[in-house]
Amino acid sequence: MPGSTDPAPYLIAPDPAAPRLTRRLSGTDHEGRSQEVAVVEERPLTIFLNSREIVTAMTIGDYPEYLALGFLLNQGMLRREDAVTGVDYDADLEVVVVRTAVETSHEEKLKKKTRTSGCAVGTVFGDMMEGLEGLTLPQAELRSSWLYALSARINRTPSLYLEAGAIHGTVLCRRDQPLVYMEDVGRHNAVDKIAGWMFSEGVGAADKMLYTTGRLTSEMVIKTALMGIPLLASRSGFTAWGVEIARQVGLTLIGRMRGKRFLCLSGAERITWDVDPADVPDEEHRHRRKGAEG
Repeated sequence: MPGSTDPAPYLIAPDPAAPRLTRRLSGTDHEGRSQEVAVVEERPLTIFLNSREIVTAMTIGDYPEYLALGFLLNQGMLRREDAVTGVDYDADLEVVVVRTAVETSHEEKLKKKTRTSGCAVGTVFGDMMEGLEGLTLPQAELRSSWLYALSARINRTPSLYLEAGAIHGTVLCRRDQPLVYMEDVGRHNAVDKIAGWMFSEGVGAADKMLYTTGRLTSEMVIKTALMGIPLLASRSGFTAWGVEIARQVGLTLIGRMRGKRFLCLSGAERITWDVDPADVPDEEHRHRRKGAEG
């Protein structure tokens, strides 16, 4: 396929065999037969910013330090210029404490709220919207062949979604290479983990794309834009406000990526159409993912 290169290994990939992430449960199927299936675990994680308790998030429990950092960054409670002096995780208490050199200006802005796995989170939405004022995203390159290559590889990657369902995935990509693949019960958690990883590793955003299994909502668009990432794609659909905000900030927004089809509702000027869909190999049915959940 034009633009494709030899696949490089993921920097972080899902580990569907990790024992803490799923539990085997017995049930009965539609024909009355006994079935044993893998079911995703979810557990609370309480995030502190210095001495302030911020939020309790329901999560699968992997990469708690990245999740805490990314959540605080994406809520505008931690700025990228803030000096983080430590990120301490206590597995027994299921608590992460993010420490900064000086108290941040945002520590009083949140009272404790609980994020649910249904994604109806209590966020500082006004602060996030304010962060978009004057935002200009970089002019990244995107080729249609890269979209097909990414979709094919991500859909073939062993994951909790393929193992157990009831979970969302977000993948940080560069060109036609997926780099970091995070999963969680809430799509925002998966994005926050990537934001935390990028902050910790000092990874730039100008040439990156996010691929998500979830809906392209206003908050997903805002988080992507605030991370400085100019490209966002999903196999799921859009909300009107998500599209409106993407157009406002100049974010390329691509959804309904299924098989050889996709739809761009914002930022199509970044796309180079370098492959005929008729020349793209059909994806084997056993590798196709089910529709996005939640």
